[in-house]
Amino acid sequence: MKKTMSHPELGFTLVEIMIVVAIIGLLSAMAISSFVKARATSQAHACIGSLRQIDSAANLFALEQKRITGSPIINFPDDLTPYLKLNSGGSIPGCPAGGSYACPTVGVLPTCSLGSTVAPAHVLP
Repeated sequence: MKKTMSHPELGFTLVEIMIVVAIIGLLSAMAISSFVKARATSQAHACIGSLRQIDSAANLFALEQKRITGSPIINFPDDLTPYLKLNSGGSIPGCPAGGSYACPTVGVLPTCSLGSTVAPAHVLP
């Protein structure tokens, strides 16, 4: 007489699979929010770095052209291109978040069009 061995059920239950999927979803949601925050922070730092370079270029331009504080800078950004490192297209690098720069007057800090509307702010300290 042959004896049949009973095998326990193999595989996973639906509840076990749902728990694993829920844990993976929770971990990915936390990771994605961290990546979005890190991206925004790095864009703000790059924008602030560009604003510092534009400010330095404006000061050099004003010094060479004997302009005083408060006098307008003519043809921004064309007048400042000799003083800045240009991108591969031959123009001043733009804000990585899509903003645009303005430097209207000697002695006034340059600004990004995004300014304080985004977090972290794209403003020179």
